[in-house]
Amino acid sequence: MYTSESTKYSAGSDIGQMSRILVVEDEELIQEMLVVALEEEGYGVITAPDGRSAVEYLKSFEPTSGEFPFDLIILDLMLPQINGLDICRLLRHQGNPVPILMLSAKGSETDRVLGLEVGADDYLTKPFSMRELVARCRALLRRQRLSTMPQLPVLKYKEVTLNPQECRVSVRGQEVNLSPKEFRLLELFMSYARRVWSREQLLDQVWGPDFVGDSKTVDVHIRWLREKLEEDPSHPEYIVTVRGFGYRFG
Repeated sequence: MYTSESTKYSAGSDIGQMSRILVVEDEELIQEMLVVALEEEGYGVITAPDGRSAVEYLKSFEPTSGEFPFDLIILDLMLPQINGLDICRLLRHQGNPVPILMLSAKGSETDRVLGLEVGADDYLTKPFSMRELVARCRALLRRQRLSTMPQLPVLKYKEVTLNPQECRVSVRGQEVNLSPKEFRLLELFMSYARRVWSREQLLDQVWGPDFVGDSKTVDVHIRWLREKLEEDPSHPEYIVTVRGFGYRFG
């Protein structure tokens, strides 16, 4: 049977913000060392001593229903009853995208390639240092978080298109080069089309509250943006001056 998390992670703790790791390892000493190292890093850990108990436990969760309880699985290759390769195949066949770090005493290139080809995200050969294992866990969890981040929408207004993910802007079908401040200004304007922004609000949003300098820097950057966006910068269509208040887009 699987073992539950230690009392360190009891119901009173804030596990909602904690990455949870399933360790499937039949060697008791290695399992204990993994639990200690991972819990010291602040992870919640559940262990399973063999392949069959791990599979039975995982069967109770639907990977696509949003209730899968683990952010990472550390999976030994040579497990009794059901080996790590078969568990990995099963999870991937179910469409479960959870990151898998495979552990094995088999360190040949063929074994490593096989483990990765059946769906493992990383492969670590025994013996290994706990520092390296923890570092690999961090990397897999970081990669998983990045892959699940919501994609920012592409912003479009008339003939101006801004792609926040790629930091690219095109005007009338031609890509234009903007400085970081110009890009941030335009992104802010396009995210809140027709909203009027004062110089002080723009400084706070784009330059930050700790900016020390002349508020006229906003006017300078607006002028540069107009030169890159407008067909006639002296009669702007996109970035419009609202006299006495500030600027608006559109």
